[in-house]
Amino acid sequence: MNYYNEWDKHAAAWLKALIADGLIPKGEVDTRSITEVQPSDLAGFTECHFFAGIGGWPLALAMAGFPDSRPCWTGSAPCQPFSQANVGHGEKKGRGDSRHLAPAFVSLIEVCRPPVVFGEQVAAAIGEGWLDELFNELERQNYACGAVVMQASTFGADHERQRLYWGAHAGSTGREGCEPVKRLPFSAPAAQPITGDNFTDARRAMAGDIGDLLLCDGVSVTMERHALKGYGNAIVPQVAAEFIRAFMETACRPDVSG
Repeated sequence: MNYYNEWDKHAAAWLKALIADGLIPKGEVDTRSITEVQPSDLAGFTECHFFAGIGGWPLALAMAGFPDSRPCWTGSAPCQPFSQANVGHGEKKGRGDSRHLAPAFVSLIEVCRPPVVFGEQVAAAIGEGWLDELFNELERQNYACGAVVMQASTFGADHERQRLYWGAHAGSTGREGCEPVKRLPFSAPAAQPITGDNFTDARRAMAGDIGDLLLCDGVSVTMERHALKGYGNAIVPQVAAEFIRAFMETACRPDVSG
């Protein structure tokens, strides 16, 4: 049984529908803020997905062949405090933002000690010290950590969506518990942009035409706009799956894969 924590009502309803349709593993959807979740609430769950959005992480784990019997946590902490997209709106507040909830996630990790944790964040957060702060705290808790920045176009999508993916493995010391990944988690040719002009679709979208941005044959632009509410609460599972596979290829593999 999985645990899904998602306070956004729209995303939580989407999660419940996906569970009912059998598209993601069965589980309990908790709509409270992560700040209200107690370690005792998580007892008995194999996978715990925080900031669950519309369920991208459990799908990515399945794609990567991660054993569904192996305890694992995931968390895509809110990006708004560190996203470059919020600079023009005066909303990029960093650690002073109430939506900076990674510390609450780390506090639950410290008490519950999941063996493996995966997460995602906007790449811009690295320059704000977000990743250093996260890894320093997890390493203090005796987790070995690793991270890489990848983008969706690497895997055939026609948009960049550059994101930071990170993983942590319990029972190791600092960043010495895992050997370097033996291969790149993607092919170099695939990383090349597949659209001739990266700004054309962006200009179209700003004008209200997002039909070319989504692979929705026969679906109206209005419906696509509704779909965007989900995309804004989602990782790209194919990208996350490649990171998971690469993480599992490290020296930690016997412990990670069970």
